[in-house]
Amino acid sequence: MAKANTILIKLISTADTGYFYVTKKNTRTATGKLEMRKYDPVARKHVLFREGKIK
Repeated sequence: MAKANTILIKLISTADTGYFYVTKKNTRTATGKLEMRKYDPVARKHVLFREGKIK
C-alpha cells in the first residue's frame, strides 16, 4: 500500500493560551515547519501559530 501524502498536524498558538487548530499538511510540497497567522479566541486577536506533533 502507498504512503499517504497528507498528515494531520497541530497548529499551536505562540500566545501560550493553549489553543490549537488541527489541519492537514502535504508532506511532499510543504517540507518545512508550517507557520501561519490565525485567530486565537482566548487571546482575542490574530497570533502566529506553529506546527507541532499530534500525540
